[in-house]
Amino acid sequence: MAEVDLSRVQDVDIDPDGVFKYVLIRVTPAGSESGKEIVRGFAWAEYHADIYDKVTAELEKQGFHCECLGGGRISHQSGARKIHVYGHSVVRMGPLSAFGGNRLWCGAGLGESVDSRTGVTGFADGPLVPASGEREASLCVATAAVNLLQGFGPAKHSVSTEKLKARYPDYEVTWADEGY
Repeated sequence: MAEVDLSRVQDVDIDPDGVFKYVLIRVTPAGSESGKEIVRGFAWAEYHADIYDKVTAELEKQGFHCECLGGGRISHQSGARKIHVYGHSVVRMGPLSAFGGNRLWCGAGLGESVDSRTGVTGFADGPLVPASGEREASLCVATAAVNLLQGFGPAKHSVSTEKLKARYPDYEVTWADEGY
């Protein structure tokens, strides 16, 4: 049953033309360890997380678990039958209310900035670590005024490119780690 359900999820769903952000997502049926990677890319997305949030919301309603494996950009030139995959998902800053729980990233070197309204120590001058532990999570959710960092990093473009080649067999599909 799990494989039948997973087969309903398209491997690739991208805009038909243009340059846009994309994410590589690992999709796993609930209660299963086997899954697959999918590519999603759209020009309407201001941030990579916008794509991930929309796709995840749709797939979780159907009983799937999603994990973002990274992001980048796609240049899709349908007239020339070319797709180029490149770049990475960069970190963005914003208020706590703009972020979902499992993708929070906090600076490990706390102590450089303090929110003047709340007195909560900000996240600055340290390596980014996932907010997975209790300590990090409690610091991340301390106040809506604290700025957080969020980003998925680079996707494995070689995996994304193979998915795109299968979907667009008559295209020239290339990738590079450089660029944004």
